Amino acid sequence: MNSKEFIKAVDLIEKEKGIDREVVFEAMEAALMAAYKKNFNSLSNSKVVIDRKTGDIKVYSYLTVVEDLDDEDDERYINEDTEISLSDARKINKTYEVGDTIDTEVTPKDFGRVATATAKQVLVQKIREAERSSIIEELGDKQDELLIGTVELEDTDNYYINLGRSNGILPKKECIPGEKIEMGSQLKVYVTKVDVNSKGMLILLSRNHYGFLKRLFELEIPEINDGTVLIYSVAREAGSRSKVAVYSQNDRIDPVGACIGEKGSRIANILKELHHEKIDIIKYDSQPEKFIENALAPAKNLKVLIMDPKKNQAMVVADEENFTLAIGKKGQNAKLASKLTRYKIDIKSLEDAQELGIVFREEE
Repeated sequence: MNSKEFIKAVDLIEKEKGIDREVVFEAMEAALMAAYKKNFNSLSNSKVVIDRKTGDIKVYSYLTVVEDLDDEDDERYINEDTEISLSDARKINKTYEVGDTIDTEVTPKDFGRVATATAKQVLVQKIREAERSSIIEELGDKQDELLIGTVELEDTDNYYINLGRSNGILPKKECIPGEKIEMGSQLKVYVTKVDVNSKGMLILLSRNHYGFLKRLFELEIPEINDGTVLIYSVAREAGSRSKVAVYSQNDRIDPVGACIGEKGSRIANILKELHHEKIDIIKYDSQPEKFIENALAPAKNLKVLIMDPKKNQAMVVADEENFTLAIGKKGQNAKLASKLTRYKIDIKSLEDAQELGIVFREEE
């Protein structure tokens, strides 16, 4: 690489990679200085200078101009290897002042070989740094977002997803239970963590996180995307069943109906993505009793009593017909409702409630 080629390369990476050419020159000078000291046993008072227009590289040793010594000053001395007195400096040029440097070119004859190898290393390094910075800028703030990638590799524990300019890791334990993922397929994934460190960027992905479901709703339901319908909370047991609580500040809009769509048309794409995982869409209510009752669907005719508002504890009484429905298979319905409402829910039968002396007034 000659001087002209070096300048062209610097101009090219400034244009294509967005790296300030001065940053490249300074890095190049520092690298060449290190190479010069290593290969030519230089003194500490040396420097490498690159001409910004021609690319010519020269090495200089320099002396720093210091004040003259007084006859009575026996504590100071001038290091002749690195310093020159002001009076001696002005014998060379009358304009020199204390602190100036006097440069003498000492470029070795075979320094071009070292310069060529160093230039290539610096340019490659700067390109990698620029690409890394660009990737971090593009993907560094994608945590908790939904991305689409291509399944590229698989090992015992993970899938590796090509996200365009970087790869993400989808642990198999973060996949939807029972789903089959094929190499080369396009896959929607939820970013659970973006970790930027000295080694690069680690992007962890998931498909069983409740946030994945939330982002799917935002993607597929126009009213959620534009803020007409809002998601209050999401509770999920991936591959089995989920509950999503929604509401609208516009009384004329049915938030549940907006999510389902005519004949289930809007929820269909979400169900397909989740391999037909069951989804209960619940209407959020600011009254906790009503919200808990809604959350325990498909159970009906429930009586809800808030036992401790500060600790978010509630008791629910269900008749014989709805008691099993309220609890759900292996307690799943009650567990999801508890996550959704953020209340600890204790479900009792009518008989158990009566034994505890709990009586509910019939609604008028």
